[in-house]
Amino acid sequence: MKKLVVLGAGESGVGTAVLAKQQGYEVFVSDKGNIADKYKKVLLHHTIDFEEGAHTESNIFDADVVMKSPGIPDKVAIIKELHQREIPVISEIEFASKYTNATIVGITGSNGKTTTTLLTGHILKKAGLDVCVAGNVGDSFALGVAKKDHQHFVLELSSFQLDSIVDFAPHIAVITNISPDHLDRYDYNYENYINSKFRITMNQKASDYLIYDADDEAITNWLQTNRTEATLLPFSIKKEVKRGAYKKDNNIIIK
Repeated sequence: MKKLVVLGAGESGVGTAVLAKQQGYEVFVSDKGNIADKYKKVLLHHTIDFEEGAHTESNIFDADVVMKSPGIPDKVAIIKELHQREIPVISEIEFASKYTNATIVGITGSNGKTTTTLLTGHILKKAGLDVCVAGNVGDSFALGVAKKDHQHFVLELSSFQLDSIVDFAPHIAVITNISPDHLDRYDYNYENYINSKFRITMNQKASDYLIYDADDEAITNWLQTNRTEATLLPFSIKKEVKRGAYKKDNNIIIK
C-alpha cells in the first residue's frame, strides 16, 4: 500500500486525503497550525490519521508521495528536504486528475477567476451537462472527484495550485488576464508569476484549447516568445480576431 502524506489540512488537503483513502492509500495529514473543527470532523469520519501543531518528520519522510497545500511555498525547509530526498511533491489538482476521465475546464488569471468559473458552470448546467464547479470555489477538485466522478469539472485555479502540477492538463484552459500579484511568492519577479499562470497550458495538446485575453500585454507577449501545443482561442474588446471572440458594434462575435 502506497503512503500519501498531505501537508496542510485545509480544503485542498482534506479533499485529497478523502480521495486518497478512497483509492486505497495509507494517508497521513500533517498541519503545522491548528486544524479547523469542520476539517477534523471529515478526517475522523473517514478514519484518516492526522496531526496538528507540528510536522513529525518520521511520519512525513517515509511517504511515497506528498501533496502540499497551495499555501505552502517551495522554499520552506520541509519541502526542500522532500525534494532532496527525491520524494514527489504534487498539488491537489495533479493528484485528483489521475482519478477522473472528466472533461476539465481550468480557469486562472489575476482577476475574474471566480466570476468566470461560476458563469461557465452555470451555462454548462443549463445546457444539461453533468458538471461540478470546484477548485478555489466550492469543494476542492479532489473532494468533488471523491463524491462523484462527474462528466465535466469547471475549476478555478490559482497560480499556487499550478506551481506543483506535473501532468495535469485541462481540455480547455482559460487565462482571464495577468497583472502583478502575490509577487512575494515569486521572488518579486513578475516574469516568474506570468510563467506560473501559463503552467495551465504546459501539458495541453493540439486537441485542447487555450482561451485568453488578446488585449492583455503580459499574455500576448508570453505567447510571442513561448510555445503551447494548445489551439489558441483569443477574445478581445479592442480588435477583430480570426478565430475566437470579439466585440463589434456592441455585439459579441464568435467564430
